[in-house]
Amino acid sequence: MSESYVEESRLTLAEASLGPLLSGGAWHPTLPSGVKPRQIGDDLWSSAFDKDQLDDRPLYWQRLALSRSLRELGAGSSDLLEFELASRGMLGNQFSAGATYRVLVTGFDPFHLDDHIEQGNPSGVVALQHQHKQIALGAERAEIRSMIFPVRYKDFDDFLVERVLETFTDRVDMVITVSMGRTGFDLERFPGRRRSVSTPDNVRQAGGGSAEKPFIPPHLKGPEFIEFSLPVAEMKKCTGDFPVNDNRLVTTLEQGEIEAISLAAIESKTAVLGSGGGYLSNEIAYRVIRHIREKDRLICAGHIHTPRMQGYDRGLVQKISKQCAGLIESAIQAPTC
Repeated sequence: MSESYVEESRLTLAEASLGPLLSGGAWHPTLPSGVKPRQIGDDLWSSAFDKDQLDDRPLYWQRLALSRSLRELGAGSSDLLEFELASRGMLGNQFSAGATYRVLVTGFDPFHLDDHIEQGNPSGVVALQHQHKQIALGAERAEIRSMIFPVRYKDFDDFLVERVLETFTDRVDMVITVSMGRTGFDLERFPGRRRSVSTPDNVRQAGGGSAEKPFIPPHLKGPEFIEFSLPVAEMKKCTGDFPVNDNRLVTTLEQGEIEAISLAAIESKTAVLGSGGGYLSNEIAYRVIRHIREKDRLICAGHIHTPRMQGYDRGLVQKISKQCAGLIESAIQAPTC
């Protein structure tokens, strides 16, 4: 996993701007002696979904503050890696033995922090709200586990998505990835293989592609486009403050922007933008679906793009997360998935 020095460099500004967000000296934590970094990460993750579930920012900034403190105390790279993975819900986040239908929901860290240090991410809120959630499924119940991914290209280049997913795919029935960035809710029908936007990640690195020269992430094999398997018809019935769109809009080098009627209509084209775009939101959807199909596993999977938010707006987060919860519940309860 890539180093967090660039992200940690924002801590001073974040503390000055967002001071009350973390309390009790959490911007400069004093760590108890003898506690392993993995345990600190586990505790941070557990405390995050037990607290204010309408704000993902405390988890993000406290992770960075703790990482800085651990490094200053001499923690090595393997310990720091274990700490970060645990603090994201990626280690030891097991389903209960009696779970009959198991669902994995993922979100992302805040990003665009150089423009808006107060930025939050509704997808992270959705992930925190769904950890350990149970949903009625006939006479049984579906059980949900969640995790939050970093907004860093290198982690994706290092196959973090696939490595984490591999620990779940033998015992999960549905994977729903969530990110922020639309005017309404987009169900991303056709994720694409390539990166093509100039947007930097949280360590100010670019993805390597452009609209003229879309970039295939290192060693990422697979078709140019792939199709999700979420139950769109049932999910579109979930009404709320925002429209729900079955997004089939993609961009190819050969035809430009098109509304794809089917996967067959675009599978021979060169992807510029998948329906999820050309950034990590699109890429996590592509990687999840590709990995599931490569392993020949019958798992329902797809991506939800939530409405975008500039900075942090608690009322907007509440509306977004409430409707997104309804979309997820509709997907789980649909008879076709």
